[in-house]
Amino acid sequence: MHTTLQPTGPSRPSASEANEAIRHLVETRVDDEWPSAAYEFLLEEWAVASRAEVSGAP
Repeated sequence: MHTTLQPTGPSRPSASEANEAIRHLVETRVDDEWPSAAYEFLLEEWAVASRAEVSGAP
């Protein structure tokens, strides 16, 4: 079972936190099983955080 970064409350992870979670997910996958749902979730979190950091929005 994989643990993923779950936002608590209104805050979301930063792009670097989401990126690190994606790396961890990829590096710790078991039996070459690709956790697509977790990856898609983290990828979306990374994209949202990246857009917010580029635009300067909190």
